[in-house]
This record gives sequence, C-alpha cells and structure tokens, in this order.
Amino acid sequence: MNTPDFKTSYEKQTKELIEQHNLDKAMSVAVGGNFEAAGKLERDLLIQYGLEKNHNVIDVGCGSGRLAFQLSNYLEGEYIGIDIVEDLFKYAEMKCNRSDWRFYQAPGLSIPEPDNYADFICFFSVFTHLLHEESYKYLQEATRVIKPKGKIIFSFLEFKIPSHWWIFEQVLADNRPDKVLNQFMSRDAIESWAGHLGLEIIDIHDGDKPHIKLNDVVKWEDGLTMIDKGNLGQSVCILTKQ
Repeated sequence: MNTPDFKTSYEKQTKELIEQHNLDKAMSVAVGGNFEAAGKLERDLLIQYGLEKNHNVIDVGCGSGRLAFQLSNYLEGEYIGIDIVEDLFKYAEMKCNRSDWRFYQAPGLSIPEPDNYADFICFFSVFTHLLHEESYKYLQEATRVIKPKGKIIFSFLEFKIPSHWWIFEQVLADNRPDKVLNQFMSRDAIESWAGHLGLEIIDIHDGDKPHIKLNDVVKWEDGLTMIDKGNLGQSVCILTKQ
C-alpha cells in the first residue's frame, strides 16, 4: 500500500475550492470554515497561556491565516506562518499586511528557525492530518526551536470525545484514494511523546468543554455564540520545555 501524498491532496482541495467560491469564502472553507471565530479562539488561547505582545510566534500549518489575522493588531514581536499549500499562506500574508512578518512553505517536517527562538509554537489542526510518526518529528523540531519555558500548543482529535465520532464516520465513508487524512490521537501517546522529548504537559482540555477565556464575543457561522469562555471543538494540549 502506497503512502498517500497529503501535500498533493491539500493543494488539489484548495484549488477546487477557489474555483467554486469567491476567494475569501474559499480561504475560509479550506481551513474548515469559521475564519473569524476560530481565529479569535486560537488567539485568546495563546493569550490565556501567557502570550505577550513582544513574543515570537511560529504558527505551523498557518493555513489562510485565521490566527495570524487575529494577532495582526496585537502581536508586536515576530510571527512566522508555515504551511504546505502556497495558495493558503500567500492569502494569509496578504490578509495580515504585516511586512515585518514571514510566511513560507513548510519544508517537510522541519522548522527552519534557530534553537531556543520562539516563545510560542502552535499546531492547530495539523496533527489531525499527519501520521503519528510525522507529528512526533514535528514535536522534536518544536522542542529544539522553543525557548525554555516557552509553550507548544496543538489541537487533536480523540475517540474520548463523543462529538469527534462523526469525523471518524466521514473517514469510513470516504473511499477516495486522494482524500485528506483525519488522524486520531490518544492521550497516552501524548504523555509518552512528552516524556521522551523532555516536555512537560501543562494542560489537556476536552474539545467539547469551554476552557478558553474570551476577550470578546465569538459568533460561529451556524449561529452559536460563545461568551466568557469557548472551545475549538478539537481537544487541546499545552506543553512546555524545561
């Protein structure tokens, strides 16, 4: 059995969406929709765990810039957005209009930045689309690049959360050879990986329970409104380097 070419799948999906919708809509749908709502939640999660205006942030799998756009009027430090799909990160670069920020194509599973460089490294909806070996390699790189006491934050799917089951059902029903991968992760795997990498788990939050302190009201496209606290839907893990 051949390993799926995920990069080709994502690029194909993005180009199809651009053909079907106007650019803003396509760029939102390409990253799962709710461009504004999800971006606000991701931003507020980072702030909740200590993001300061002068910090350096690396956003792996930045997509079309949901997080970047919400940080563009807050973050004064450096932001680096990395993604495998050029159409996505180029849109994010245009949307943010920050000449001091960098966006570039992901070079495999490496983060080509100096050791102990970033205060925050985040992987939102990234490990959900990678093989476990690939996620671990990315965490190895993040461990090298993150500063001591810096934060590594990632979202993930797990069978523990009942609301994640429909995603697994979609995977079962999708027989396309070039379908986008949806990967589930267990908490014992996270604990093992953290131990081997010398990382400490600060928190793991259930995806279906509000845990993000909101700085303003978040409105989802389906009409759901979150006030005071919110959640992304995916579970979230926060790690730090000793």
